[in-house]
Amino acid sequence: MLKFNIRGENIEVTDSIREYVTKKISKLEKYFGENTDATANVNLKVYSNRDREEKVEVTILLPYLTLRAEETSQDLYGSVDLVTDKLERQIRKYKTKVNRKSREKGFKNLDFTAGEVSDEPVDELAVVRTKQFSLKPMDNEEAILQMDMLGHDFFIFEDSETNGVSIVYRRNDGRYGLIETDADE
Repeated sequence: MLKFNIRGENIEVTDSIREYVTKKISKLEKYFGENTDATANVNLKVYSNRDREEKVEVTILLPYLTLRAEETSQDLYGSVDLVTDKLERQIRKYKTKVNRKSREKGFKNLDFTAGEVSDEPVDELAVVRTKQFSLKPMDNEEAILQMDMLGHDFFIFEDSETNGVSIVYRRNDGRYGLIETDADE
């Protein structure tokens, strides 16, 4: 069952907005399983520029995956619809591609959930945010898929072939790079 954390920036989160967001994103629960304990963090932002854009950011923390999507449009409800569709596409892609590949290789209970530890800026060189996550074995393709679903430019993982820690990253030309560590040294 999804738990919701809905916040607004430059907008009051009314009961009707909260109900609409909850109703739309709850439709994704059918993909998670009955006993899945997940939290949907929803951030609603209104930009007071000439076009009055309304942005919706959603991060869903699952025991085996972190889903993240954001959409901006002229209509808050339209942004919620767009972000829900984007999340559903991510889930379908994950279910068909990653699950098939992990079953073939015998991996179970993949856990990509990241928990925030700190979010307090101190000075320019201080660490302002720390994330912790478990490295689970996967191949390069699965790591790239995870990186794309999170909307990040890099992703750290345990390489299932070498058992070493590796990093995939998005290059400036749009292709992907791989950094492998050497466990022997």
